[in-house]
Amino acid sequence: MLLEVGRVCIKKYGRDAGKRAVVTKILDGGFVDIVTSARPRDRRCNPRHLEFLNEMVDVKDKALLNKALELEEKEPVERMKREAPKKAQK
Repeated sequence: MLLEVGRVCIKKYGRDAGKRAVVTKILDGGFVDIVTSARPRDRRCNPRHLEFLNEMVDVKDKALLNKALELEEKEPVERMKREAPKKAQK
């Protein structure tokens, strides 16, 4: 079955056209929730606007999801500690 959670696809229409997407949830009324590489939030989408690929991903694993969406892993940024302002000496 093509329409299932975790299926990797490509958006055919809309703002994200040509971008990779992953189905995260199947909704009532024939719609699905997807995550795209351009907008990583869940979005409602008509399945007719998707071209399904022969790939599956576990949607709970963020590393696999980012790899399927062809997103680069961001390295953790070390935060600089703020130093307390020095008191003026008299």
